[in-house]
Amino acid sequence: MTVIVRELRPEVRADAEGFAEVRRRALPFMLTTPDSVRHDLTHSHPDARHRQLVAEEDGEIVGTAQVGLAHDSPEPGQGYLNVYVHPERTRRGAGSLLVRTAEEYLAAQGAARLFAWVLDEPANRAFAERHGYRPSRSAHFLRLDLANGALPPPQSPPPGVELRTAADYADDPRPLYELDAEATADEPGDIAAEFTDFEAWVAETWRHPLLDLELTTVAVVDGRPVAFSAAYTDRAHHRYGSAMTGTARAFRGRGLAKLAKNASLHRARAAGYTEAFTGNDTGNGPMLAINTWFGYEICATEVRHVRELG
Repeated sequence: MTVIVRELRPEVRADAEGFAEVRRRALPFMLTTPDSVRHDLTHSHPDARHRQLVAEEDGEIVGTAQVGLAHDSPEPGQGYLNVYVHPERTRRGAGSLLVRTAEEYLAAQGAARLFAWVLDEPANRAFAERHGYRPSRSAHFLRLDLANGALPPPQSPPPGVELRTAADYADDPRPLYELDAEATADEPGDIAAEFTDFEAWVAETWRHPLLDLELTTVAVVDGRPVAFSAAYTDRAHHRYGSAMTGTARAFRGRGLAKLAKNASLHRARAAGYTEAFTGNDTGNGPMLAINTWFGYEICATEVRHVRELG
């Protein structure tokens, strides 16, 4: 049986469906749909040089890779490749071929340092190390049983704080862009990110097909958004995901992000979502504590691996 690697064709429905199915099987803790796969490819920033690769065996998509440059980092020359193979199609060469193809592409784009997320399992880590990658920081995936778990009771906002939804900013999302940019800049991680392009953020983030504007909740003080919890939803599978939760620097330590996320989770459960997922850097103690308070439990861990080229 021959394995080939090629680029995903966004206009071909079967390609997006095959890509999404491999991601769901290999990484069930993250929300992925055919529409989100196509959106990520066709609406990425041009400077990201983003590509989606598929490994195909006898006409069946058995592996995937997301490849590109960290264009929003102040440090140039950083690339990423995240490779996942269908759990029932491993050890057939798909993963190695995806890695080799991705590395060649990124080297041609000027990348000098490559980052890859790898599930914290012996076989996965050994695979990464065989290909020259060394382990770096780690992150947890967490799951909450929305159907049967006991959420903390709804909380009333403190005086001077109002809870709104992202839908209230449909006509002008710039205030949420500015808040997202400030919160993202302080996220722990190997690659720093700086948002400088509002139109790109609108195309990539605000119009993402998984973003649920009605469930994304915003804490507002004096008319200004100061904390938020962004919600992704996959209605077909009744799954909810926390895409990002953050607070403006001047308002941290007041429990506003927890307030927003609690309201979002309660409304998600009322809307019929049965599972909630989120992810946290293992060094992000405050956010891990918040998610433990909600009842989330760690269900898997990924370790970011790094390779220097040249």
